[in-house]
Amino acid sequence: MNQLFFIVASFFVFSASIGQKQRARDLRIPFNGTPGVFNAITDVKGVEVGYSTIISGSGKNIRGKGPVRTGVTAILPRGRNNNPVFANWYSLNGNGEMTGTTWITESGFLETPIMITNTNSVGVVRDAVLKWFVKTGWYKENFWYTYPVVAETYDGFLNDIYGFHVKEENAFEALDSAKSGFLKEGNIGGGTGMMCLGFKGGTGTASRIVKIKDSIYTVGVLVQSNFGSKRNLTIAGVPVGIELKDTLNNEFKGAPDYRQEGDGSIIVVVATDAPLLPHQLKRIAARVPLGIGIVGGKGENGSGDIFIAFSTGNPTAFQRSSFTKLDELPNDFINPLFDATVQATEEAIINAMVAAETMEGINGNKSYGLPHQLVVDILKKYNRIKK
Repeated sequence: MNQLFFIVASFFVFSASIGQKQRARDLRIPFNGTPGVFNAITDVKGVEVGYSTIISGSGKNIRGKGPVRTGVTAILPRGRNNNPVFANWYSLNGNGEMTGTTWITESGFLETPIMITNTNSVGVVRDAVLKWFVKTGWYKENFWYTYPVVAETYDGFLNDIYGFHVKEENAFEALDSAKSGFLKEGNIGGGTGMMCLGFKGGTGTASRIVKIKDSIYTVGVLVQSNFGSKRNLTIAGVPVGIELKDTLNNEFKGAPDYRQEGDGSIIVVVATDAPLLPHQLKRIAARVPLGIGIVGGKGENGSGDIFIAFSTGNPTAFQRSSFTKLDELPNDFINPLFDATVQATEEAIINAMVAAETMEGINGNKSYGLPHQLVVDILKKYNRIKK
């Protein structure tokens, strides 16, 4: 049996058997490319993801008490194995934060997990990662230093963001719960209180399998999606946002005058097992905006669009006291990985929106979940789904 066919068949068998929330493909939304078994970043062997989700309260916002709609997401490139990976990053629009990137640029290595939370919790999560290293004995040396990678998007329209509800224990929970396999999506982890392209957004993931010469490689993507204008929402090439312009519009009470449609952010993490070097991973990260653009992202002024890519190939790459030998994919062979990055980014964003459910947050502000049946009807109207 063809290996790619086996992977696709396995994907549908597994997704049908676990009864998880609907994903984009369950609605028959068409995408290009071949997904992995989990259609997730965890299709890249060794990658683990964990969440801490904080939801409490309702009604009027009382600073420090809530309502609370936030959380933390942790991505461990090699699971509990402390073995740095080649990495690089790229910013489409820098109205956001991802700590630790200066050393990634300088050294070419990602030496820590990647954490994603809300804008005002970057500091506490960063400090918690350092304490987690001590708690778990992550570093075996008596003397060490490191720069945790923590990224953010803003959830202050649904969450009491100035109440600082993310605590050290939430970062620990995300790290300690990290696992491989199927991942929950939507209103979970750092994506809990996020909105996207006029509807509820959050956490989403997808993957692609590609064959290059005689080798098969995986590209996996995880997004924390909180960006874009409803009018630009495009699914499978169809102007869904325009079709739904008068349907289920988000409700914000007392939003600041300076807020513009499209404000928000998106953090994208790309993992691959292809043997790429840091300069090539920069090229991978720079292709992420193409996938965002397909669904309607424009890199608006008020959006922090920051992306990081890493490779789990070359497991002996990180050395302190000896030389090592590396494999490198020739640049002339890299195009399938570019395609896979674009495709998986597109699908991960739509997966986040399909999984996300309507959420009411502070002061009765409400973000509506994507209306599945209406989307299907619109795609049928444009002949993207067979009637």
